[in-house]
Amino acid sequence: MAKTRSLPDKYYDKDYEHNGIHRVPLWRIAGYALNNTATNLYLMMMNYATYYLMGWVGVGMMVASSLTMMMRIWDGVTDPFVGFMVDKTNGKFGKNRPFIVIGNIILCVTSYIAFHVTHKLPQGVRFPFYVVVLMVYYLGYTCQCVVTKSAQSCMTNDPKQRPLFTIFNTVGSLLGMGVMQFLAPILAKNYEGGYSSAGFFRTLAPVGIVMSIALTILAIIGIWEKDQPKYFGIGGEKTEKVKVSEYLQIIRENKPMQRLMIAGAGTKLALSIANNTTVLCMLYGCMMGAYDGLYLPMMVLGYACSVPFFILSVRTSQKKGQKASLTKYVSVALACYVGVLVLLLLWGHGDAFHLSLLGENGLSINLYTILFILFFGIGYGAYYATADMPIPMVADCSDYETYRSGKYIPGIMGTLFSLVDKLVSSLSATVVGIAVTFIGLNNLPTQYDPYTPGMNVVVIVLFCVIPMVAWAATLIAMKGYSLTGEKMKEIQAVNACRRDAVANGMKLEDAMEKWQTVDQLPAEYRA
Repeated sequence: MAKTRSLPDKYYDKDYEHNGIHRVPLWRIAGYALNNTATNLYLMMMNYATYYLMGWVGVGMMVASSLTMMMRIWDGVTDPFVGFMVDKTNGKFGKNRPFIVIGNIILCVTSYIAFHVTHKLPQGVRFPFYVVVLMVYYLGYTCQCVVTKSAQSCMTNDPKQRPLFTIFNTVGSLLGMGVMQFLAPILAKNYEGGYSSAGFFRTLAPVGIVMSIALTILAIIGIWEKDQPKYFGIGGEKTEKVKVSEYLQIIRENKPMQRLMIAGAGTKLALSIANNTTVLCMLYGCMMGAYDGLYLPMMVLGYACSVPFFILSVRTSQKKGQKASLTKYVSVALACYVGVLVLLLLWGHGDAFHLSLLGENGLSINLYTILFILFFGIGYGAYYATADMPIPMVADCSDYETYRSGKYIPGIMGTLFSLVDKLVSSLSATVVGIAVTFIGLNNLPTQYDPYTPGMNVVVIVLFCVIPMVAWAATLIAMKGYSLTGEKMKEIQAVNACRRDAVANGMKLEDAMEKWQTVDQLPAEYRA
């Protein structure tokens, strides 16, 4: 096979185009990646919504957990519709930016209303009111969230630059979501009832809203220059509109996308369950008896350990492709969590098998804690570095669809991925709620509740076993994923040649037929 090309390294951080391959300044990728952080801040707030439902809306644990699942399903169901609208949109404000703005406005308004108005209404009205507000909320979430995936294909199509989204996205998540995770337990201490108090939500919501607005503005600035027709697939402004009836066939024929949806759903399920607030309360509070002394240090540990891994994962992606990087570091996480699983199985067999960081006389670390820090730190760091890697891989699948059929449909491709991703991750709150009922609890345990017999089994299953199964499913799905690094170079070269030919007046059908493999391309596209 002839060698395909990417742009010279001297243009690595510049807005540069050559023979259909285009790069973007790194600061624009960094700004654009903050769109995902802006939406994840709201997702973080909703992690505590079950406590609000039980404490102030007046519903039981199972209803609260089930509502969270149903709303996430509703969120997923709206995805294809919003994706379809993105693909149809191409106005003066671009294809993607209108959905960022509309989505964030909806999120700001509805999240404020949900946590500031609901508990002030008559008891009988609170639940239906909250449900309606939440349905609108998730529609806004879908509008803004879809751009994180749909705009990947127009930001850059250079195989060496596209993986950089992961590193900027991870940094954004570390800063944005890390601040929320850091502030939440501190705010909870100031209110009687902790996470269940109305005051906690009245304070948390405005903080999240202000942070999200700021990040959204930066995301719009980052995407501004790339959200224009010349970066939209092969046809640009002439891109053929896709009929609704054609989408099913596209889904059926795009095998890489099918496998990526499985992998993405698996990684999201692992993160949403293992990081569930109730699970962490049971682990660090009820089991280990030191939530305030363990939660933040372990959170910082996981984030710190992810730094070297997301640097390594990007380098691996650039050299061998994103598939190779995802499978390599998910495998590391899976291996390390075997150690975490063994340690949790040994918990309770004496004082030595217990997490301990601080004692009455200062630092107090035992061998059990050292091993937990080692296995958990490396495992979580390797996993967290790859958790959002499927996002830029959606752009690869979108480019593959353009290569395969000539269709440019990043909106529907991104939302189809999100649909499965959200349907699976929506199970997390329900799974946690059901698991807690098995040990006879009627309410979700908080960090201040005592240990209940059987709670260790629940933690082992939720914190270790389910994530490990999800990672195994990811590795199995990726085994048949065909979009390797070399394959993506070929796809981008063929698409670039076709795009230039169409821009010079050739019909799309003729360009598709004339150039199908890299060996058929003119020399400049293979150099």
